[in-house]
Amino acid sequence: MSGPSGPVPHPGDPAAITSGAVPHPDDPAAITSGPAPHPDAPAETASGAVPHPDDPAATASGAVPHPDGPAAITSRAVPHPGDPAAITSGAVPHPVGLAEIASGAAALTLDAAGAPRHPLVVVDLGRNEWRHAEAAIEALRGRTVVTVGIADRPLPVAAAPLLEALTCTLAPGGPGGAWVAGSPVDLKAIAATVAAAPRAALTLAGLLDLTARASVTDGLTAESLAYSMLLAAPEFAAWRARTPRRPIPEPADPVLLDRTGDVLTLTLNVPERHNAFGRAVRDALLNGLAVAEHDPSIREVVLRGNGRSFCSGGDLDEFGTATDPVAAHLVRLRQSAAAAIHRLGDRVRVEVHGACIGAGVEIPSFAARIRARPDARFRLPELGMGLVPGAGGTVGITHRIGRWRTAYLALTGQPIDAATALEWGLIDELTDGEP
Repeated sequence: MSGPSGPVPHPGDPAAITSGAVPHPDDPAAITSGPAPHPDAPAETASGAVPHPDDPAATASGAVPHPDGPAAITSRAVPHPGDPAAITSGAVPHPVGLAEIASGAAALTLDAAGAPRHPLVVVDLGRNEWRHAEAAIEALRGRTVVTVGIADRPLPVAAAPLLEALTCTLAPGGPGGAWVAGSPVDLKAIAATVAAAPRAALTLAGLLDLTARASVTDGLTAESLAYSMLLAAPEFAAWRARTPRRPIPEPADPVLLDRTGDVLTLTLNVPERHNAFGRAVRDALLNGLAVAEHDPSIREVVLRGNGRSFCSGGDLDEFGTATDPVAAHLVRLRQSAAAAIHRLGDRVRVEVHGACIGAGVEIPSFAARIRARPDARFRLPELGMGLVPGAGGTVGITHRIGRWRTAYLALTGQPIDAATALEWGLIDELTDGEP
């Protein structure tokens, strides 16, 4: 690949993107070794790794903002990525150039305990090193760490192969969908996420590369294996140890079914828990979807949610209760709402609003059409718990918006609004009315 013609964009002062430390919602200092996940119940069947938004331990720590809180619903600000004033703290690695990438700067190396030594590499795409682009791309095809490109000017079309080789890129513009108009705040969030959960972050990067090229069935299998493996890792154990469980009330009617003519409407109905996608909700939804699978006279299935949120994700209090990681994997494959929606093909429409967190965005991503109200916001916070998206997000979301923007959502843990989701293709339509 030849370097792009014309002036090479400069990403601002790289030294400005290396100083300071913004605490990650899951402060690395708080992540100490903890007890293994509780082994008593096979309830690690709640798809999606998202804490319940009403959990005080989650909202107090800042790890999972309440879906109606200002931190969760603010629109994604995009300050100039080269603005030094915006980068006041954060353990962001000093950026490297393409020559260093070509020489192996992003290669995976491990310490004596098997932990990655340098799990994140920031790549300065403004240096005049495009002659090394082909060698850098070749180096990135090997086992590498999380690689994030940065630039403060739009990148040219000729940069596309390089951007596609990176985990994600923060730039004000570029070819295709391998970049995000991110900010220094996003870069610090990524650095903090990777520092707090390096094993999970590297697992995510490798998994997205696989699921982007895999069929839905194979992708869901790979995601389940990765998720279940991380349930046995120290990062999840530490999160579980510092996040106390609460009793889980048994909802009377977790999913409402209503048929009008040839349209079947399924309504998530646990509004007091923001329709957290726990075992009861999952099983009831699967039963409803099975009705449509076995009745070809049902022309359309509409999935919606009662209350202020469509779905706040997997129930925090059920996480880590599988008897063992293998059981978690097998149950996840057997009881997959994502797979059921995929099997129904173009018959499923999802109407979302409010918080769409974790499973609340992962499961809809398999539908033929997603309609969203303007108040909808979308978030993937699983890495903050030492996990990867586990309700199909690395497959369905990746197939909709590409692995690079999926990586951005997971690595930053930040929400995007409905307008951004529409621009990216995460949803298909905005509606002003009730879902």
